[in-house]
Amino acid sequence: MSIRRTAVLAFVSLLLTACQPGAGSSGDRTVVRFSILPTESLQSAQSAWTPFLADMETATGLKIEPLYGTNYTALIEAMRFKQTDVGWFANQSGLEAVRRSGGEVFARTTSTDGPDGYQGLIVVKKGSGLTLDRILACNRTLNFAMGDAKSTSGTLAPMTWLFGPRNIRPETCFKTVRSANAEANLFAVSMGQLDAATNNSESLERLADLKTEAAQKALADIEVVWRSPTLPEDPMVWRKDLDPAVKAKIRDFMLSYGVGDSVEAQRQRRILRTLQTGPFRAADDRHLLVVREMEATAALIDARNRKDPDAEAKARASLDQVHSETAMPARPDKSADLEGRTHTPGG
Repeated sequence: MSIRRTAVLAFVSLLLTACQPGAGSSGDRTVVRFSILPTESLQSAQSAWTPFLADMETATGLKIEPLYGTNYTALIEAMRFKQTDVGWFANQSGLEAVRRSGGEVFARTTSTDGPDGYQGLIVVKKGSGLTLDRILACNRTLNFAMGDAKSTSGTLAPMTWLFGPRNIRPETCFKTVRSANAEANLFAVSMGQLDAATNNSESLERLADLKTEAAQKALADIEVVWRSPTLPEDPMVWRKDLDPAVKAKIRDFMLSYGVGDSVEAQRQRRILRTLQTGPFRAADDRHLLVVREMEATAALIDARNRKDPDAEAKARASLDQVHSETAMPARPDKSADLEGRTHTPGG
């Protein structure tokens, strides 16, 4: 089945979920659909997210309906067709939501401990003797897995900093290449179903926090053979055309949630911890400049490897544009415009 058809089927499934009886109607209360891509099982995600969304509903007076997607492409399309209003995205998928779905960054996650940021990883089974050099040998003997096509840590980071500079295309480097979420990849490696897979440091921390026998065994059975440079925290994106009054309620809730030293704030931070974030901070589309730089760098490397001067010139222009915007002072009243942004379904 083609990637395009898979994405379409996933989106149709998402629409059917959104259109189930009762969805979108809640008396006099405005309904806000909050999109989430589970990084673990759906059951675990629902358990972690329900208390946070319930607090949001109570504080804002809005009816908050979660929409759990199967992949980022489905969630981007859902926002583009106004089936969702706000969501937690990875950086690359957040960029696509801004470009294609009329989205706008309004906040970002923070680290639960220590400095902000996380790393993309490649993990192998402990004791397998598999090294990074053997992975990069590209002799088509290894079974490998990457993240979602729109995953920053699971796909863009290794392509930008590991495979691209070496002119390596995973589909011709490995025996098989599949795509799955971080937890599925880690368990597949730990059980010997995969030789190596991409992952990220936040996923490992999340599993460690679960303290279940299965999670602890999986973590004990893998080792990290590659770490990317530090990636920025994840963006929270809402539809730019969302009612300003609804935006204000959501912004006020999210930027105050878990802030302070009160007993209530401490309770809220415990909930945030299960979502693998500290209190949210205000942000705008400039938050995506780092991932735009990664994207342009990967495109530039790929164009050079293919000896395509036109593509190289286009990638260089994109990179220069990012560097120009990065040098500009932040504008508190307006997010930086993103090249290629469209607001019309089908664009």
